[in-house]
Amino acid sequence: MADAPPAIPVMGPDRPILAFGDSLLAGYGLDQGDSYPAKLESALRSRGVNARVVNAGISGETTAQGLQRLASVLDAQTAKPDLVIISLGGNDMLQGKPPAETRANLDRILAVLNQRGIRIMVLGMMAAPMLSQDYARDFNPIYPSLAHKYGAVLVPFFLQPLMDKPDLVQPDRVHPTALGVEEMVAATVDDVAEALPKG
Repeated sequence: MADAPPAIPVMGPDRPILAFGDSLLAGYGLDQGDSYPAKLESALRSRGVNARVVNAGISGETTAQGLQRLASVLDAQTAKPDLVIISLGGNDMLQGKPPAETRANLDRILAVLNQRGIRIMVLGMMAAPMLSQDYARDFNPIYPSLAHKYGAVLVPFFLQPLMDKPDLVQPDRVHPTALGVEEMVAATVDDVAEALPKG
């Protein structure tokens, strides 16, 4: 049996990352160590990135609620984040909130981060199949449009790795299992590493 390759040493300055948003970050139904932020930190550190990922996810949070708490969460960080990862909008969709409202709230969230000089990564969502074509037409472009406006890194559809893989989804058919989270991390970790400031 071949020896495992040597681990890449963790080097360089601390890379504080803030994962801000809803249950997809909070780790709904999972042990805290199986949440996306925890698994992302491990994946980054295994690549030699000295990452510290803070989990600021709250299950059930809407874009309006996220906007309300963003400034206080940013102010509470011990260091200015090198990157803020945003996952919001899924609960707006599930509650049938108007896409224009979701867009306006996300726009203001990204504007706050932009004004503070913080790099942004947007984890995009897409309208659920049971919603109308009109809703999808208004909802789906929100993420690419705002990512372009603010120069943010975009993951077009955060849940893409779970599509047609029921074994990666909890019985509620919405939230990922621990294995599902690992697939989501694998699909996004390179984007996160690329989004971090160089040097």
